[in-house]
Amino acid sequence: MAVTVKCAEEMDLSRIAAAVRVILEAVGENPDREGLRNTPMRVAKMYCELFGGLHENPDVVLGDAVFTVKYDEMVILRDVPFFSMCEHHLLPFTGKAHIAYLPRDKVVGVSKLARVVELFARRPQIQEQLTSQVADLLMEKLDPKGVAVVLEAAHTCMTIRGVKKPGSIMVTSALRGLFKTDHATRAEIMNLLHNHNRQ
Repeated sequence: MAVTVKCAEEMDLSRIAAAVRVILEAVGENPDREGLRNTPMRVAKMYCELFGGLHENPDVVLGDAVFTVKYDEMVILRDVPFFSMCEHHLLPFTGKAHIAYLPRDKVVGVSKLARVVELFARRPQIQEQLTSQVADLLMEKLDPKGVAVVLEAAHTCMTIRGVKKPGSIMVTSALRGLFKTDHATRAEIMNLLHNHNRQ
């Protein structure tokens, strides 16, 4: 993805590049050698893309895609790929998001559910926070009877460093409304979101 003018205006790319150059020097590298000469600005542009969600307003992400519809059964979107950056080590975690809501006469365009995940994912944070942010926004904007969000992700901060346990998957959930208060509804949605059979 090319760096947008908006991104370049909202992030100080030259300052990021200068900081990357200092890091390269601090680890004992020569930032002026051919392979690294353009790396500081490449990293700055990458951060512009990865952290672009910091400069997007979550209140408007659903836009005009909320529709009044007489529908009161579960709406479920599974296996939405996402990537984010852990705020503790600035290393990526990647996985899939599963989202469900129980409408109260309002539904949203399906692509907007994925867009909500993407917006919040493009910020430095922890997975637990990302899960809650998605659930809270949908609860606020759709006023549904319930929202459930489950995220499954692999964290490079524990697969390539530290305990070095590749293959580990972290699962987080955020339940709101009936999905949290009604035990039968909670059990049903958690089974559908988390334990569904993948082909």
